[in-house]
Amino acid sequence: MRDHTKLKVFQLADQLAVYVYKSTRRFPAEEKYGLTSQMRRAAVSAPCNIVEGCARNTEKDFLRFLDIAYGSARELEYQVTLATRLGFLDKDKPSSLKDRSEEVSKALNTLIRKIRNS
Repeated sequence: MRDHTKLKVFQLADQLAVYVYKSTRRFPAEEKYGLTSQMRRAAVSAPCNIVEGCARNTEKDFLRFLDIAYGSARELEYQVTLATRLGFLDKDKPSSLKDRSEEVSKALNTLIRKIRNS
């Protein structure tokens, strides 16, 4: 079993989840079950799937959960873009959120490629 807390990608994804929660607090009330919920679910999904993958016994299972985490991180990238276009994010938040989600996506992609090539 792997220790997820030692993976840099987990640390980045965990920090992103906290940042998304803080950034979506001021979204319109009518978005509580809409974009707010979707962004939070995608943001939490990435680190959760890394944790679950680390708990699996095979590389194949680990990779499957990393792939899911990668999909969630990419989903969040789109949601940040949408929230920005809808005016839900402060002017300084979108680029920071987008940068952080892209960083998680890139880190996951790098880890996935490294494992597949070994």
